[in-house]
Amino acid sequence: MRSFKNNLTASGQLGIPLMIAFIFLSFGILNHSATKLENSNIEKATLVEEVIWHVKAVHPEGYFMDVKAFDREGNIYNVKSIQYADQTSILDIRADVDGENVPIKILVSNERFMPVKGIKSDGTLLNIRAVAPDGAKFDVKGVSFSGNIIHIKAVSPNNEFYGVKAIAPDGSLNDVKGLKMTKDRVEALVNNVEVYAHIKAIAQSGCAGDNFIWHIKAIHPEGKVIDVKALDKDGTAYDIKALQDSDQSSLMDVKAFIGDMNQSPVKILLNKDKYAPVKAIGEDGTIYDIKAMETDGSKLDIKGVKRSGNLVHIKAINSKGEFYGVKAISPSGQLNDVKGVKMVREDLETTINGVDIFAHIKAIPQK
Repeated sequence: MRSFKNNLTASGQLGIPLMIAFIFLSFGILNHSATKLENSNIEKATLVEEVIWHVKAVHPEGYFMDVKAFDREGNIYNVKSIQYADQTSILDIRADVDGENVPIKILVSNERFMPVKGIKSDGTLLNIRAVAPDGAKFDVKGVSFSGNIIHIKAVSPNNEFYGVKAIAPDGSLNDVKGLKMTKDRVEALVNNVEVYAHIKAIAQSGCAGDNFIWHIKAIHPEGKVIDVKALDKDGTAYDIKALQDSDQSSLMDVKAFIGDMNQSPVKILLNKDKYAPVKAIGEDGTIYDIKAMETDGSKLDIKGVKRSGNLVHIKAINSKGEFYGVKAISPSGQLNDVKGVKMVREDLETTINGVDIFAHIKAIPQK
């Protein structure tokens, strides 16, 4: 496992060594391995194999935009979030520049929106931008405060804000935020560049907001989203959405929009197959297949693959039998898990329009 070093030098001096050790341990400034603090009495966290999370901006229509680092010559570098231990609450954000893991920070500035930059070991700055599918590039900036949290957004030329997220290979999601740890204007010096705040991927706080219709997508391990649709017997595809009908997003209905007005429920059918079929059910009992639709035209089954108490895990299954998570994505970039939910212990949960149901399908907060 690689060790990522940070050349951070504090602008002031702290007089209590234990405080320094605590800060370094919490935020990975000394080293990514807690075992380096040999004299600490804190129980050592179990280290895991390094996991790379993709960093993306989320468009309100439910697709992802790559977040990249750009140098002066226009060269493009990947931006990733790095999980190196058994916790995912606070993760580093780095740009991979020819093998150098370049820290990304908010710089000291008098600009309206706070500049987010990569800082190379020689102090050279990298621009951080989101890249739309049509090639348009949006600067990534700090746009507002919530206490010591700075909200990081991709900013369009019309000052539209798109949330920036870190996405794990299994579809888990963290918010990318600025963290301000002191009241000083200069938080730290990184490679002789004045830094206002650090950039980390942190657990989502979540809020209901006004996002009443959420998109349903499968999440590829490479960080791509795959449309999930309902298909009739002729192959016509219909949208599937999660509906927030109040000020809560803890338990949201998942519906297939068949035609102009009909919102058909999506359920797990009662069945003895190895994986439980997920289908939409029309008012007349018509059953619609639910598929994840790859851009090359291939279709992935959506199934209930495993039960955990009252929950049934819903996955898209590729031709190799590999599982992709299925999520509900709000226009503001929040993610819920799409799960089967059992309310009774019996296999037969209920009957809807003449069809026997094993479990309901809902969008619920990620655990």
